[in-house]
Amino acid sequence: MERVSVRRTFDATPERVRQEMADLEAFMLGAGFDDVTVEDDTIVINNRVGLFDIELVLDIVEEEGAALVYEQRDGAFESMRTEYHVDADGEGTTVTATTEYTALDLAVVGQLLDSTVVDRQRRKELEAQFDWLEERLA
Repeated sequence: MERVSVRRTFDATPERVRQEMADLEAFMLGAGFDDVTVEDDTIVINNRVGLFDIELVLDIVEEEGAALVYEQRDGAFESMRTEYHVDADGEGTTVTATTEYTALDLAVVGQLLDSTVVDRQRRKELEAQFDWLEERLA
């Protein structure tokens, strides 16, 4: 299992951070995905990575202590799960996003998008999402 984790502290209350994250479609688009659809407890993401169009169907999972958790139901990975934790600290609110995934499920894509490329892409997406959040909280 591979893991990518990004953490950033925001000058806002945890409640305000959670409020902005609750605009789930906008929050997910903040990562730079090409298209995001949110319906009930399902998120569908379409994104072009290099030469490939990737679609992920994600289920939102309720988990105590987490602001947001989603797991891949269908997509390019054998498994993929992302958790966002929002914690108050002395300087504001720290948000930690962690994605764990197991191998790409597509033979050709798997050869061209190894874990190094996937890690770099996912870190870029999470940083962009935090940039979006920072702008919303300003």
